[in-house]
Amino acid sequence: MSGLKNLFKQTFIYGLATVLPRMLSFLLVPLYTTKGVLSSVAEYGEVSVIFSYFVLFNVVLAYGMETAFFRFFNKEDDKESVTGTSTISLIISSFLFFALALLFQNQIANYIDIHVKYINLVIWILLLDALAIIPFAWFRATQRPMRYAFIKILNVVINISLNLFFLLSLKKLAVNSSFFEILYKPNFEISYIFIANVMASAITLLFMVPFYSKVKYVFNNELWKSMMRYAFPVLIAGVAFSINETFDRILLKELLPPDIAETDIGMYSACYKISLFMTLFATAYRLGIEPFFFSHAKSVNPQKNYAIILEFFVALGSVILLFVVVFADILKPIIVRSEAYWEAMWVVPIILIANFCLGIYHNLSVWYKITDKTKFGAYISIVGAIVTLVINFMFIKIYSYKASAVATLLAYAVMMVLSYYYGRKYYPIPYNIKKMSLYLMLSIGLSVLSFYEFRANYVIGISMLIVFLGIIGFSERKQLKQLINR
Repeated sequence: MSGLKNLFKQTFIYGLATVLPRMLSFLLVPLYTTKGVLSSVAEYGEVSVIFSYFVLFNVVLAYGMETAFFRFFNKEDDKESVTGTSTISLIISSFLFFALALLFQNQIANYIDIHVKYINLVIWILLLDALAIIPFAWFRATQRPMRYAFIKILNVVINISLNLFFLLSLKKLAVNSSFFEILYKPNFEISYIFIANVMASAITLLFMVPFYSKVKYVFNNELWKSMMRYAFPVLIAGVAFSINETFDRILLKELLPPDIAETDIGMYSACYKISLFMTLFATAYRLGIEPFFFSHAKSVNPQKNYAIILEFFVALGSVILLFVVVFADILKPIIVRSEAYWEAMWVVPIILIANFCLGIYHNLSVWYKITDKTKFGAYISIVGAIVTLVINFMFIKIYSYKASAVATLLAYAVMMVLSYYYGRKYYPIPYNIKKMSLYLMLSIGLSVLSFYEFRANYVIGISMLIVFLGIIGFSERKQLKQLINR
């Protein structure tokens, strides 16, 4: 249990570094969906499409090097060589991308039908964020969660502050000041969103200067080849994952009639954000467990701890799922301010369940990372991407964003099942499948019943939640008692 105690400490700090910034970024959704900030639902849809491409290229520019860094930093004795080699690799690849992207920015803009001024800003953001990948990974690998948390939180605070300034205050200041009149440009709201991001990323990178000044810039070619062999399947898995996560917005834009595409994307993307509670929980948990998985891989019987970790995740995730579904209609006006977006609320339970399955998948994925069989991660993610693409291509024209939500759920559920199946073969872990299946199915069943049959009936919904909490508490009473005593 001592290892688990350390895990929960790290998870709490990394959770703050991830959950708190994203909770702060929650302010951006109410901001963007407030009447008068963006001109229409369609404009928010355009922003969502740009961020979908952003997610994809972030994965490409990282090319699995962050995960490879963790693996080799814990595996190799010469940690300075690992740090120097991965840092040089990211610097070269990032600036090469930057030069090529700027050179062909007009062609890129024409091809994906996005204004070139937005493309230019996104290119700068991608460069700045790519250069921060290894420093952030180094903070985590060397057990410096407070530094990691401070910089992550500062980045988002700056980003949100600048968004509020540009979108709410700048217009008023421009009326009374010639200086602010120079900064303010009508119909420039989308550009302001990305300018704020550029400035926040640039300030973040300034905090990485001490890291870059201390790194020994020695490139080990053989080590780099080994890291790339490990990283390449992670890259493929990451690209496939980005397809599962955000590519549906791009497909909605391509497959729906132009007059409704961006409006549907705007509604879907806004209501999708309500599922962020599950995403925050799963991400914080993953950030805490990933270093734990690698550092405890050689300990005595690590499989036992891995099994307990997943059981806790499923128990807590089940409670979060049912809680958010029961109170979804109370949360929606807080997060999504305008009623113009609420038509897409139908997707909320579907996306919550999907992200829950994804969180379970990330916990199950320990087996192929520990055994260096990362190619299985790529295979599984590719299968998930195929499910996503097939369902979207077949049904978007009929069901619009509802098809995209169901596709996301089915893709993550398939990935979860495949990871468990192959993990049992190559790295058996004694998961309590009966107990976790009970939590999962009961939570999903109650959530579906609460939302689609008894929506906004809080007597029934809260009763369901209390009963479910009682079941979890009774079933986990021994583990909870041990954890509290420690």
